[in-house]
Amino acid sequence: MKKLMSNLGFCLMAFTFKVRDLFVPRIEILNEVGIKPGYKILDYGCGSGSYINILADMVGKSGKIYGLDINPLAIQMVQRIVAKNQLANVETVLSERETGLLDESMNVVLLYDVLHDLSNPDKIIRELHRVLKSDGILSVSDHHLEDEDIVSRMTNEGFFRLLKKDILTCSFIKTK
Repeated sequence: MKKLMSNLGFCLMAFTFKVRDLFVPRIEILNEVGIKPGYKILDYGCGSGSYINILADMVGKSGKIYGLDINPLAIQMVQRIVAKNQLANVETVLSERETGLLDESMNVVLLYDVLHDLSNPDKIIRELHRVLKSDGILSVSDHHLEDEDIVSRMTNEGFFRLLKKDILTCSFIKTK
């Protein structure tokens, strides 16, 4: 990301997300992706963990969620959610870019409300391409960008092509 947000700024953002989630529940977004039990999912830029509980439930005990963020406070918030809800299928990753995950190990990668803020999107897109299975889905949503901008950025390097546009997300599949 361009610059690490202050703790106060992050807490304010997390609060606004809680309000946002009252109006557009996260399950409405995740239902567009087609997540199934047993899936391995990377929530890249997981922030305060708005999707963690729902994802953990959707993939079940046989699935796995990786919540990655650059901000240590985000990771702490997700770890609190994990501890409070005893989520054995969630791990956190503190990183600016590299995931530390194996090649082609993820069924789904979520890139929600992050794309507009990436300082080097091409390198991150390559990393997401690397960890996504050949039949996996990259789901992107960013209210700061128009759908056309999202599609352009995600397909620019030729690693992904648009699979479908839904109401709240754009889904991409690997091309290489």
